[in-house]
Amino acid sequence: MPVGCRGCAPAPYRESTMRIACLVFGMSLAVLVASCAGAGGSAPSVPSAGLRSSTASSVVLAAHRPSPTARATPGRVVRPPPAVAMPDPTLTPGDVIAGVTPAQVCAPGYARTVRFVPASEKIRVYAEYGISSHAYGAYEVDHLVPLELGGSNDIKNLWPQPAVPVPGFHEKDDLELRLHDLVCRGQLGLHAAQQAIASDWLAAYRRYIGNAAAP
Repeated sequence: MPVGCRGCAPAPYRESTMRIACLVFGMSLAVLVASCAGAGGSAPSVPSAGLRSSTASSVVLAAHRPSPTARATPGRVVRPPPAVAMPDPTLTPGDVIAGVTPAQVCAPGYARTVRFVPASEKIRVYAEYGISSHAYGAYEVDHLVPLELGGSNDIKNLWPQPAVPVPGFHEKDDLELRLHDLVCRGQLGLHAAQQAIASDWLAAYRRYIGNAAAP
């Protein structure tokens, strides 16, 4: 053993240890090269597990999220637009202001002085008919007996009238103007006009306006 190398391992032992280490390193390098060659030189990409889970969850929620038109007031069923735009007589039989006269309804601006249907009442009207949502312009909260003919703002005189099928609320406006004109000309009694539009406004439309827009 050389001087100054107290405790050192003998030379043959050191050479043997180095050969074993070189052999292990060589084998590891060979395995690494073979692995890279088999994978085409790059490791396969692995999608993020968190992103995949989040995306899948959002898709499931979207698939089970009800459409706005399918949501109904609890305990009620959403009704599609009726085949004929007629109110439900049990909900909207019609109502008039007691004691109103032809002279009053024929006075210019009369309807503006008596019109009062707050948003809360309109919401109640839609709820009564089971309509929880609708496209803009699809319905109008209408007075069955119009104010121009002495109708009241009571909920018994209000209903969500659809625009289609035709005749809808646009065409009913034409009927209201026609009846109002006849009453003010003295060609039709106010009570008769009220009864005609309250009992069957569609029949009144066909009688006083014609069949041009009727189905």
